[in-house]
Amino acid sequence: MPKVTRIELHLQTGGQRNAGTDGDIYLGICGREFYIDSPEDDFETGATRTYVFAGAGSDRNVLHPELNDPTTHNLTTENIEKFPVYIRFQPHASAPRSDRWQLQRADVYLNGLDLYEWSTASIIKGPGIWLGVHAGLVMHLARHIDSAPSRPPVRREQVS
Repeated sequence: MPKVTRIELHLQTGGQRNAGTDGDIYLGICGREFYIDSPEDDFETGATRTYVFAGAGSDRNVLHPELNDPTTHNLTTENIEKFPVYIRFQPHASAPRSDRWQLQRADVYLNGLDLYEWSTASIIKGPGIWLGVHAGLVMHLARHIDSAPSRPPVRREQVS
């Protein structure tokens, strides 16, 4: 089976009041989690950002890339079917019971191929879904098979 060499995550925070968070967000895929963070102010209300997890020398843009490099974990596409793909929210330590985050959309692509694609587009309708201690901490993504939607535009900056 082919190895996972690149994970691309397009993540959009909802636009409702207080939709953003300073909490931690994780991507679960192929049986492990990846820490989602960049040098920017992530997960702000209305923000859209693309995160790239990949090997050294690539266009990866996440913090702690050596710990979140899919090429060093011997991940293979065979594990795609064995484990769910999900986004997990960890509330900020200063307000763990009240911190929440509104996820508007998440799209995941492996190895730059539309063959391996997941999204919340068919699940989340309207303004987004709230994640938090009182709303649930995990959102699973649906795999697109056969009729994969076109990719959203790659945007590395915050949208206001």
